[in-house]
Amino acid sequence: MSERGYGRIMAEQEPPTTYEKTIDALKLTGEILWTIVQIWVAIFQSIYAVFFPMEPKDVSGEIILISGTGHGMGREMALRFARLKATVVCVDINPKGNQETVDMIKQEKGKAFRYECDISDRAAVFALQQKVAQEVGSVTVLVNNAGIMPCRPFLETTEKEVRLMNEINVMGGIWMLQAFLPPMLARNHGHIVAMASMAGMVGSKNLVPYCGTKFAVRGIMQALAVELRQEEKDYSGIKMTTVCPYIVNTGLAHNPKIRFKDLMKPVEPSDAAEQIVNAMRRELVEITVPGDLWYSSYKFPQLLPARAVAILQDFTKTGVEPHAPNQFE
Repeated sequence: MSERGYGRIMAEQEPPTTYEKTIDALKLTGEILWTIVQIWVAIFQSIYAVFFPMEPKDVSGEIILISGTGHGMGREMALRFARLKATVVCVDINPKGNQETVDMIKQEKGKAFRYECDISDRAAVFALQQKVAQEVGSVTVLVNNAGIMPCRPFLETTEKEVRLMNEINVMGGIWMLQAFLPPMLARNHGHIVAMASMAGMVGSKNLVPYCGTKFAVRGIMQALAVELRQEEKDYSGIKMTTVCPYIVNTGLAHNPKIRFKDLMKPVEPSDAAEQIVNAMRRELVEITVPGDLWYSSYKFPQLLPARAVAILQDFTKTGVEPHAPNQFE
């Protein structure tokens, strides 16, 4: 190596000067102070929003695709969005129930389209996206609602049930996101609503694999929000809402187990849908249904030792009893 080349390498490795260190320290201090200011602003904004919530945004003219519209919460959400003058794309694997939902919307002079799709099939989901884009238009709101909930002791849960839960509850949601999110990103306009569960916040007996799928839904939504926020391109027009319902009277939980029924009774699908639509229109990031469970069953237990949480769970005795075997065989 020549003297010139050696000298250049040594020069590149010279330690920073005192002046450079001072400038770097001042920059870091400024970043820390600005971060603290932003955190406090966010805290005060959240407190303000509790007492003065934002006006529900207008969804008229939006194209809202909802999976699992053949019954239950999916049907109720479809009806409510249609009443708000949105175009509703109803997606379900059950053509009969799905058609009934579309007919109900049209009887109320709403605008709805029906598509059948197995969302666990990635190719079918991407074909659905192309077909909806051609026949209806570009989806601006995606509601990942479809899911299944076999209830059984962990060691009695069959391989087929475990695979179906993951393929529908987790993979199906991922395929829907990968198919319908890109057009939203291209316009920097859209909203994603994902149906998790209280079982995605708190573990529950007879729901071990199901809890895993709903914890996954929350993780996917949180991670996707971080990824979009940290991209160089501005994606602030993409809003995300994760919903964690308690036991909803849709038929998924055949045998709910509730000790204090007057305090924690199952939620009716119509009531749940009303709260979900309202949360979406107010652009809330994550909610429980009913809303008070956010504090009583999620935030408050996080402050307690694990043993105290276990004692509280055993006292309330809320959950589901096992379903009959071979439900999904």
